Amino acid sequence: MTLHHFNHALYSSSSLSFLDMPPRVRSAYDACIELLDDSVDALSRALSSVSGGQTKPQDVMTWLSSALTNHDTCAEGFDGVNDGGVKDQMTAALKNLSELVSNCLAIFAASSNGNDFAGVPIQNRRLLGVGGDENSKCPRWTKRREREILEMPVSQIQADIIVSKDGNGTCKTISAAIKKAPQYSPRRIIIYVKAGRYEENNLKVGRKKINLMFVGDGKGKTIISGGKSIFDNITTFHTATFAATGAGFIARDITFENYAGPAKHQAVALRVGADHAVIYRCNIIGYQDTLYVHSNRQFFRECDIYGTVDFIFGNAAVVLQNCSIYARKPMDLQKNTITAQNRKDPNQNTGMSIHASRILATPDLQATSGTFQTYLGRPWKQFSRTVYMLSYIDKHVHTRGWLEWNTSSFALDTLYYGEYLNTGPGSALAQRVNWPGYRVINSTAEANRFTVAEFIYGSSWLPSTGVSFLAGLNI
Repeated sequence: MTLHHFNHALYSSSSLSFLDMPPRVRSAYDACIELLDDSVDALSRALSSVSGGQTKPQDVMTWLSSALTNHDTCAEGFDGVNDGGVKDQMTAALKNLSELVSNCLAIFAASSNGNDFAGVPIQNRRLLGVGGDENSKCPRWTKRREREILEMPVSQIQADIIVSKDGNGTCKTISAAIKKAPQYSPRRIIIYVKAGRYEENNLKVGRKKINLMFVGDGKGKTIISGGKSIFDNITTFHTATFAATGAGFIARDITFENYAGPAKHQAVALRVGADHAVIYRCNIIGYQDTLYVHSNRQFFRECDIYGTVDFIFGNAAVVLQNCSIYARKPMDLQKNTITAQNRKDPNQNTGMSIHASRILATPDLQATSGTFQTYLGRPWKQFSRTVYMLSYIDKHVHTRGWLEWNTSSFALDTLYYGEYLNTGPGSALAQRVNWPGYRVINSTAEANRFTVAEFIYGSSWLPSTGVSFLAGLNI
């Protein structure tokens, strides 16, 4: 029934495409059509998995969670829009969809054979996966050849498509390479993007472009750049310099940048909604809303992420491991918030796990000598969930650690914010917030719930060079 309602919403909404819309309304509408289409696909896969008798609870929970996130993003796109016609019709089309998916999540969570979070508040229930292969840096969903490619020097990679601005490749532009890549490819398609600065409009790896791997020449060498922001009269969703929703998306050795600047507010450098996405050795540079980890299962490793306000945000199930996360100097009177996780439903299997990473300040922020406050995160939605584990937290992080959403008491008793054995001058716990949803994690068993082995369902990863992990958690 839920799938039927989403199909009907997509069909009825598509009939509005011919209407003349202001740019901001058109941006919100186009995002909704894309997100509804993605949700129909996610729900179809969930239904096929359940009805086919080969149900993997982790997959079904992920796809249902993604469908609910898509609905929220669609509805939020019309916030602040005064044009009543299209907004009213879209609101009518979307009516009750959120409740339907939420009910599906609750039913499936209750009926599945999964372990609860031992010692974790019931409002933060999720299903658990199993352990995996500890002899690879790569997730278990990648094949052996793909694992080798992630570590292979560029000179040894046999790319399917080569992007070179000087014409010495298959394509001159990244958009042409994406267009050239086949839809629903059963094998990995490698796109090698040679060194250079690429600024193109609407760079997006869509849902049908699965198994694409983008390889650059290194951080600061292959640069995908853009300057869109909400000041261009578009939604935050559409400000992304680069976006990917095709399952199995991998990016390696690339810089993703949004140079709009802090005065332009929301301006995304990279948006990822692809399931089983891997971002490896990449720079992600912006100010507010730099990295949009929108939905599905994602893993970031050895990445450098820069921003100011809510600069890692979204509702994926994501682990950032061995990354350097840099707060920058914001605008006057602003506070830096590293994360803004937007889990809306207690049964969504989503959240952010920042593991074995470094929480640092850029030189321009360091030079302000504490003028600007930096916080680990704030709750965008009611069941916001973020943990920092075994990470170095520098002195620029405020002693309270976490910040309310717009100074209100919203979500303070339903969120889950945890810290586990972090180090550094900013990791001291004595003056941390005393919210009901905040917890100092003292149990190894509880901390293990947020490792790659369990939080993104059974995938195991090798630690960075010189760091030893047991079942994904360094003890």
